[in-house]
Amino acid sequence: MTFIYPTKDFEYAGKTLIVPIVSTANVSQLAADLIIATLTLERVGVVDPSYFVPVVGGREDSEPGITTALELYGKPEFGVMTLQQRSPVLKSRKEDFVAALLEFIKTSKFASVLFLAGVDVLNRTDAQMLTPTYQIVPPSGPSLVQTSLDSLMSLPIPVYKSPVRQHVQPHEQGNQEEGVIPFIPGGGLIRRILTSIREDWSIPAAAILQFVMEGDNRADANLLAAVIAKILNLNAQIQEWQQPSSWQEGLFGAPHDQTLYG
Repeated sequence: MTFIYPTKDFEYAGKTLIVPIVSTANVSQLAADLIIATLTLERVGVVDPSYFVPVVGGREDSEPGITTALELYGKPEFGVMTLQQRSPVLKSRKEDFVAALLEFIKTSKFASVLFLAGVDVLNRTDAQMLTPTYQIVPPSGPSLVQTSLDSLMSLPIPVYKSPVRQHVQPHEQGNQEEGVIPFIPGGGLIRRILTSIREDWSIPAAAILQFVMEGDNRADANLLAAVIAKILNLNAQIQEWQQPSSWQEGLFGAPHDQTLYG
């Protein structure tokens, strides 16, 4: 089955792929929105929609066509591409999607991949109050040294540890030795994806997690986007973060009818 249908001729090899995961507060999608809008990335591919809860919508700034559940954005002059997911994966297709996503990343010969997810702030420990942002590097993946992610080794981003009791998923049974990915409350598929990265995985990979609470998460998204820009050395290309026009119109729905309040 074809995973992605290109909408433009584009070379993926050698690029860093950003993968936002549907998770707490959708902060990873909002951060991806900021990156797409600020770098004016263009849609270059559409992922097979059969993996997702069906959704379609209008495109940003009245561009032709429709928006679908998962799309790929990039621009030749930038070394960064990003997926943008707008609908969760169907429960019955989770394993299929994770396998297809990782195979796409591997066969496309991306230089590295950075996963993003939100974590439920209500589970944060006292020790985790110092910063909302944490990192995970899959223990079975290749070294980040001399890759586009090597700054993670020097930036003050702590390694994530689970704030709650560990839960072992069925596909992790028999693999509970040191290095198992910790439980990530509210993280969606991020733990399943990271756990699926085995010894034969060849693409440098890492995940950035951010503790967030549901609400107006634009400030959280700006913080996460700034962290990504720092990690991937994008600051020279970014003068000021640009919000997509859709944020002004429908990010939190239409305003309430004020007559409801007398």
